[in-house]
Amino acid sequence: MNWVVRAFDRSDTESVVALWDEAGLTRPWNDPRLDIERKLTVQPELFLVVEDSAAGKDEPAIVGSVMAGYDGHRGWLYYLATATSHRHRGIARALVCEAERLLLALGCPKVQLMVREGNDTVLGLYDALGYERFSVSNTGKRLIVDA
Repeated sequence: MNWVVRAFDRSDTESVVALWDEAGLTRPWNDPRLDIERKLTVQPELFLVVEDSAAGKDEPAIVGSVMAGYDGHRGWLYYLATATSHRHRGIARALVCEAERLLLALGCPKVQLMVREGNDTVLGLYDALGYERFSVSNTGKRLIVDA
């Protein structure tokens, strides 16, 4: 194993955006760079990446990410991604476990996440990590338009 979980650094921005693009997490209505900037203003220590020292040619490569947050009621996970080249190596599991550890240290009693329709493959990972599936309706309202 040549990879390590660590806190995001601003210099990771372009690598993380490329990872999110590869993983299909970006959407036209969300500017990923603005999402990163917003996260860096609120609990930046809960933005984690996986760096693989053997993957990069000249420098370590970012091969995983997760954003976590805690609002005082429950924690949330966002932008969990693993590079296609590094899947099935335990990277997503390590990211989720570290995010859970950090959230628990803040007193967070429960963590949740959302999975987009059609992304059923990832549900097996969450099942294996002890996440419970439940039916809810999500609603949202854009307060700041990125585009």
